[in-house]
Amino acid sequence: MASVMFGRALILVAVLVATAPWSAETARADTSYFPVPTASTTRNDGNDAGLIVPILVADESGELKYIHAPMLIRNSIVGVRGTYNLFKYDDGGRQTRFQASLTERIERKLVYSYLDPALSDGRYALAFGGSFFKNATSRFFGISQQTVDENETNYTAREVRANWKFGAYLNEVTQVAIGQRYREVRIQRGGATELPYSMERFANVDGMQGAAIYGHRMTFHYDTRDNLISPTVGTQVTGFAELNQNFRNGTHPVYTRTELEIKKLFPSETKKMILVVRADFQTTHGFQVPFYERSSLGGQNNLRGYGTDRFIDNHLAVLNIEQRIHIMRARVTNVMAEFEVAPFVDMGKTFNTFHKRLLKDYEVTPGIGFRGIVRPGTVGRIDWGYSKEGGAVFAGLDYPF
Repeated sequence: MASVMFGRALILVAVLVATAPWSAETARADTSYFPVPTASTTRNDGNDAGLIVPILVADESGELKYIHAPMLIRNSIVGVRGTYNLFKYDDGGRQTRFQASLTERIERKLVYSYLDPALSDGRYALAFGGSFFKNATSRFFGISQQTVDENETNYTAREVRANWKFGAYLNEVTQVAIGQRYREVRIQRGGATELPYSMERFANVDGMQGAAIYGHRMTFHYDTRDNLISPTVGTQVTGFAELNQNFRNGTHPVYTRTELEIKKLFPSETKKMILVVRADFQTTHGFQVPFYERSSLGGQNNLRGYGTDRFIDNHLAVLNIEQRIHIMRARVTNVMAEFEVAPFVDMGKTFNTFHKRLLKDYEVTPGIGFRGIVRPGTVGRIDWGYSKEGGAVFAGLDYPF
């Protein structure tokens, strides 16, 4: 575990330096780069080791405009992976992201996204994007929270996605948005050959034969936080209702999904300690809904002691409690970074009916996180959560919630 955490710490430092906001005082040239070795391990994705070379391009005033981040990684499951990442930053908070990745075995990825949070002098928000990828390390244990670890299977998720979202601000903290999405899924043999193939073990589960989903969503946002990336105080409430149609299901093509998520930050007077509480409630209603369209527990954003998609069912309830504790400030290659330790407890359950035991049978995963922040726009994190199946480690470029 120590070597894993050290490897992820290298990634954390690379993220802080590569994505830190530049100023005229810190910029010494228009372009700079530095190679960083990386190593990591996760419950589903195996072991990684390789090199990242962030290349930063700033304008004449020192403002960061581009990040190019080529990566060469060897993975224990799918072999050597070459990846190119591009991040483009424009005035008004506009951001563009592009990623292309080719792996020795199975995996491929193309991702594009664009965000304009202040369209037309801040009256509207616009986002759209699309992606194609093959994820060879996906896991499936069956439907319901009663599935056991011995049921673990592996598959490749081959997906095409596209989405758009347009929002109007009712006031400074409230937004109503509409959007649509398309998701096409095919299930193929996975890369973890020591595990059974999900299609063979769970051939009759809805979604194993693939899906082509067209969804329509209405979203409500209320946000009083002082910063979108590294907030220290405030409340965020997000809710959506979605109507979906699966074109590959002629019998029961229509189903609905809803979600209500509430986040609240309680800072101390000095903001050296910030208690964060998050509640999330999701529902899925319909017949023959594909398993990857239902609510799932596990992964870096809800139940961090388990791998991604460990528990799947129609509905979900989650409560996360995290204490973010400031421990030090330090200069890292010309930028001032803050570091936090964050003990947490995640609690959650998936279920298929509202008629029994809504307040029982929750999975509980305590853990601890380590965070590096360059305010206002950069967060790197490492989270380790413990569960009765051993635990999991996750790294990310933002807070989990």
